[in-house]
Amino acid sequence: MDAGLKRELEAKVLAGERLTYGDGLALYAADDLAWLGALAHHVRTAKNGDRVYFNVNRHLNLTNVCSASCAYCSFQRKPGEQDAYTMRIEEAVGLAKAMEPDGITELHIVNGLHPTLPWRYYPKSIRELKAALPGVSIKAFTATEIHWFERISGLSADEILDELIDAGLESLTGGGAEIFDWEVRQKIVDHATHWEDWSRIHRLAHSRGLRTPSTMLYGHIEEPRHRVDHVLRLRELQDETGGFAVFIPLRFQHDYHDSKDGKVRNRLMGQPMATGAEALRTFAVSRLLLDNFDHVKCFWVMHGLATAQLALNYGADDLDGSVVEYKITHDADRFGTPDKMTREDLLELIRGAGFRPVERNTRYETVREFDGPDPDLRETPQVMTFA
Repeated sequence: MDAGLKRELEAKVLAGERLTYGDGLALYAADDLAWLGALAHHVRTAKNGDRVYFNVNRHLNLTNVCSASCAYCSFQRKPGEQDAYTMRIEEAVGLAKAMEPDGITELHIVNGLHPTLPWRYYPKSIRELKAALPGVSIKAFTATEIHWFERISGLSADEILDELIDAGLESLTGGGAEIFDWEVRQKIVDHATHWEDWSRIHRLAHSRGLRTPSTMLYGHIEEPRHRVDHVLRLRELQDETGGFAVFIPLRFQHDYHDSKDGKVRNRLMGQPMATGAEALRTFAVSRLLLDNFDHVKCFWVMHGLATAQLALNYGADDLDGSVVEYKITHDADRFGTPDKMTREDLLELIRGAGFRPVERNTRYETVREFDGPDPDLRETPQVMTFA
């Protein structure tokens, strides 16, 4: 990078000035990853100090039956296929209740777009899960699913959200975003929910007081310009609503090709997965561009534990939670992450990276603050000074 441009970008970040699309492209092109990380760490530290957030949660995928066949997805199954499943509601309740002794505070529910499951199954599921675990927040359904519910129910998204909130819904999930740019999207997405509907549905959720996450699937066929465009769309919507709680870069996963029927559903598997360095670059640039987002999360399942720890020095301040089971990723890769992390595992992971753990709830309210790392073992990361 030209030294003058480097100084200009540094000055803008340190002054708290909003970065432009061109700045984002320049940051992605920067050849000094440590410098880029230091800038992002400066911003995350100004916002969150040495805190790293996590929660005790459980992911539930009620069904993997899906009418879509997205090019990046290894999770979906068609009706009648081997491995296709749809949970009975009492089965889902039993799985959720099993986490109660661990102090679970959130259920995270994402599903396929089931072609014949009736709309009433979904609010009933939320209502019964909430009745079984009244103290647990329910974060459920992507904007893509809400759009699908409009189709199968004949109701508007307004009516759907109102009914789900009445049943106990406290947040949507952030999925279905992938990459918003149509140039990429038309090659990887096989459903009808694109930026216009995704943003419409999150806008409606925010108008009802819900705080929702947002995501970006990176490391497949997109280019840095598509990533910059994606996060700037989110930044503009956040200016409007203020309803996003966190931004989550999700690393595209290869298909491990271990399905029982031998089918390869992930049609992008020829693409090399993003390296650890590319992941760190994506976290850093996202943190720098998203000046109106309080939090950037590294979903450890998709990045591996070592990269997740490093990401905490490249703009991330959240590691998600215990997870327990995440079929969507683990049906694709099995590249080394465990199914579950306990609270103690997460405390050790965060302290091992030199940060202070903070357990949060779905709305990023503090549940409990913990002691930081042993100062005799590792220094607490400090903000880098720029001379």
